[in-house]
Formats: sequence, C-alpha cells, structure tokens
Amino acid sequence: MIEVEGLTKQYKSVRAVDDLTFKVEPGIVTGFLGPNGAGKSTTMRMILGLDEPTMGQSLVNGQHYSELKHPLRVVGALLDAKAVHPNRSAANHLKWMAQSNGISTSRVDEVLDLVGLSDVAGKKAGGFSLGMGQRLGLAGALLGEILILDEPVNGLDPEGIRWVRSLVRALAAEGRTVLISSHLLSEMSLTADHLVVIGRGKLVANQSTYDFVKEHSQSSVIVRSEYLKEFAGALREEAVDFQEAADEEGRPTLVIKNRTTDSVGQLAYSTGVPLNELSLKRASLEDAFMQLTGDSVQYHGNTPLVIAEQSTQEPTNQEAQK
Repeated sequence: MIEVEGLTKQYKSVRAVDDLTFKVEPGIVTGFLGPNGAGKSTTMRMILGLDEPTMGQSLVNGQHYSELKHPLRVVGALLDAKAVHPNRSAANHLKWMAQSNGISTSRVDEVLDLVGLSDVAGKKAGGFSLGMGQRLGLAGALLGEILILDEPVNGLDPEGIRWVRSLVRALAAEGRTVLISSHLLSEMSLTADHLVVIGRGKLVANQSTYDFVKEHSQSSVIVRSEYLKEFAGALREEAVDFQEAADEEGRPTLVIKNRTTDSVGQLAYSTGVPLNELSLKRASLEDAFMQLTGDSVQYHGNTPLVIAEQSTQEPTNQEAQK
C-alpha cells in the first residue's frame, strides 16, 4: 500500500504539490491523472525519496522509502525509461539492478521474457527503439512488488498498449499495488479501477473510475431528422434542454441532455416527427476529466482558423493531380 499524507512541495515561489492526501490500495489499479504541470511526477518522486517534501510524508507499506532495506524488492518504478547506460546490455542493466538489492538473477530472465525482450537481452540498450526502451524500463519496474509507473505506454504500439493494460490488471488481481499515470485517457478508462486526480498540485478527485465519469460528465442523446426545426419546437414546449450541432459528416443534429433514448423517441412519435438517427453518446473519462480540470490546465493552445478553413477546402486541379 502507498499512503500520501499532507504531501507538499515548494520550489521558491511555486507550490508544485499542495497538501495531497490519498491512498493507493492493493488489489486494484489506481490511475493518477492531471494536466501537465499538475504535480504528478513531483508526487511520484517524493514517494520514491528522490525529492524531499516541504511538508507531509509518503509511506510505502507503512515505511518511508528511505527506510526500506531493499527498496527495489518492495517498489518497482518507471519514471524515465531513458535512464539506462547506453553501453549496457538489457540483461546486464537488469542484473545490476537485481544484484544491488539481493534479487535473484533468475528473476531477470523472467521479467525479460514477460516484456518480450528475451531475444535482444544481449544487445546494448543505447540501440533500442523508444518502444523497446519502454519495455526495458517496465522490466526493471517488475523486479519490485509495488508498481509506480509514469506514462508506461509511451512509445508502444497498439499491441504493446493492450499488453500493458492486461499486465497491470493481472498484477492487481494478484493483490499487488499499482499506481499508474498516463495522458491517454481512453486507455486509462479501460485500465484504472480507481482515480486520483490533481490540478495545480491540489487533489480534485479521489474515487472509482465509474463514479468519477458518472459524477463529472453527462450522456447525451443525438437526434437527426429532416424535420429538426419542428422537433426543436416540440422540445422547447416540453422544456427539454438541447443544443444544435452537426455530426462528423456536417449534417444538422440536436444534442439532448439529461434524457434517455426511450423518452426522446416517445416524444418524436407523439409529435409525428420521423427520426433518421436516435443514438446515445455515452459519457467518457475524457469528457469528465476536461469538465473537472479545464481550469487547471497550465498551457492553453489555440487552433488557427486559417488551418481549419484550409482543411475543409476542395483541392485545386493542380493539387489533385499531385
């Protein structure tokens, strides 16, 4: 188990982490989410004793990380997959880690096989691709019982991403403690059972993934019809909240909040309006995350209108010939 109590980190005038308190329980995958600059990496570094907290503490199985006699046996971490000597082979890198903490070298062969690097175990890590380097970092983390993973699927292909998801869920099912941070929210919705969400260093949510999505976003009913104007009038008469929009093909639609497809379909039937589409857009983790943390984003980008306009223009004859 990982316990974070009042954890705070001050860098001169910047408070990177502000009075964080949460637990990472064994037996489930806990997702650690937040915008860039929210304090996720700093929090992980303090848990691992790499940064000294200004206030508060973090405990791993009831002890500070610095008190662990063989820390790599207890905690396996992936914070920077590039932190490998380029002239060391994958096997020697892991053997050095294992031997420094009294871990059997037979475990090195096991984790190399687990991450799919057995065939390149003798090759120098400096020649590894981004994905291979990420797998090597995961192999090092798997030497420990508790896992702390920062962006573990970075650089992996779809098969690798799916493999990481299956792996961490299987490890949690064994009763192990797993804390995983990622910006791939669609993947986190499939991986994490519980979420700890922070913004500007502060805790903003600590609940199950299901409850987080349910509480912080809404499903919508999408309606498309040749008689949208008439149906919009019927919705207004029933005091139903809706918005005009367009689908991916540019066709006009109505987006109806806080209603089921059954109730909207019944209203359409009772008013004699035929519908070409009646579908449910389910709430997503991405929608809920943006709803809750939108004000905590450190950097905002804008899409230049000229680019958006150019992308919708028909190609010229000369461009089409290319």
